[in-house]
Amino acid sequence: MIRVFIADDHALIRDGFAKLVNGEEDIRLVGEACSAEQLFEILPTVGMVDVLLLDIGLPDRNGLEVLKDLRLRAPEVRTLVLSMHPEERYALRAIADGAAGYVTKDSASEELVKAIRRVYTKGRYFSETLTEQFMPQSRSEVQTPPHTLLSDREHEILLLIGGGMSVREVAKTLALSINTVNSYRRRLLQKMSLKSNGELIRYVLHHKLIE
Repeated sequence: MIRVFIADDHALIRDGFAKLVNGEEDIRLVGEACSAEQLFEILPTVGMVDVLLLDIGLPDRNGLEVLKDLRLRAPEVRTLVLSMHPEERYALRAIADGAAGYVTKDSASEELVKAIRRVYTKGRYFSETLTEQFMPQSRSEVQTPPHTLLSDREHEILLLIGGGMSVREVAKTLALSINTVNSYRRRLLQKMSLKSNGELIRYVLHHKLIE
């Protein structure tokens, strides 16, 4: 029996996923949470959990940060990230932070059960799209997108500036000093071999990192 826990802030989505997994003879839903805080409160109380379905957009904490905590606090749990965002936006970052797989919510009805079983038996799940785009067969073909190499803060600032915010607006939004934001901006431009905000914005739009 595969024991599954769901962490998602939308009750309708939790209910839908619950019906989906509970309809399978070899999968059992053992717990659910609507926030990161609730996840870490309830998870230790439900006994063994084989696969955690984790929404990357929890209201109280970024899912990527939650993944890092899970590696320390529940390393035995294999985490399958659920996201409304396309794979090219967060999948590689999520996997680098400890996720065992990544499923978009619009494809979850077809992929979720298969992904849960794959993570449980093989430890990892990659969709066909992710495999084709980011997991080439030959080592010489590997071309990791530059934005996946950024730190969480650099990535956050990349998306804000890419969405049209000025450095001053980013500083206010993140409660940072302008000098600090400028330092992050210079660092991420260097890592990505970009020279200006204009190039940064074009990169973000080209890679569909924002809506």
